[in-house]
Amino acid sequence: MSVTSRYREAWEGFWREAPDEEGAVFWDAEPALTVARHLALFEPHLTDPGLALVDLGCGNGTQTRFLADRFPHVLGADLSPAALDHARRADPAGQATYRQLDAAEKAEAQALHAELGDANVYVRGVLHQCEADDRQALADGIATIVGERGRAFLVEPSEAAGAVLRSFAAGPGGPPPKLAPVLRHGIAPGEVADAAVPEFLTAAGLTVLATGTLPLTTTEYGPDGTRIELPSLWFVTGRAT
Repeated sequence: MSVTSRYREAWEGFWREAPDEEGAVFWDAEPALTVARHLALFEPHLTDPGLALVDLGCGNGTQTRFLADRFPHVLGADLSPAALDHARRADPAGQATYRQLDAAEKAEAQALHAELGDANVYVRGVLHQCEADDRQALADGIATIVGERGRAFLVEPSEAAGAVLRSFAAGPGGPPPKLAPVLRHGIAPGEVADAAVPEFLTAAGLTVLATGTLPLTTTEYGPDGTRIELPSLWFVTGRAT
């Protein structure tokens, strides 16, 4: 199966309107506060750091470029052509390569694996944004791309993050400026039960090798001037060894 057309159109509409300016997108925090923290947890579990690394759901490529400084072959993949346009404009030197990909579409995941071989995969906040019926298919796609030797790192807002976001959205002035476009396009973070994420991975034939909690930093600030951070869960997964 492929992702629903509503989900695809919502993301395309969001990225068509998103500004190019650094830090203008709600979840696009600077890499030192996001992917760098994740890599410290991910790298000890990589069986082969020389494999291609796929940034799945790369958006405008901020985290992708950071990864491309540290791995020999990095591919930013996203469902939205408009997102990839942002990513390519921000990467004129071509540090990474970029490609439209629906990882929930079995044939597309298989084709990417046939091209790259086993790959390591970085996934930040993608699963919870999917329609409920697409989540297992996405986990299956990740398993296909990882193959036998790759590893995947997923970080997803936890159930508690929903309450945090609702509290900011319901404030007296309405949603903060960077959160408002997310809600307007109907891509408000979905609520995935904390226990469901490892179940999706296990059903896809993967083993959870490590897990933990970590604040997921955004680019937005609360009324008191502090950076909004969402409670999140992270997982390192791959084939059992």
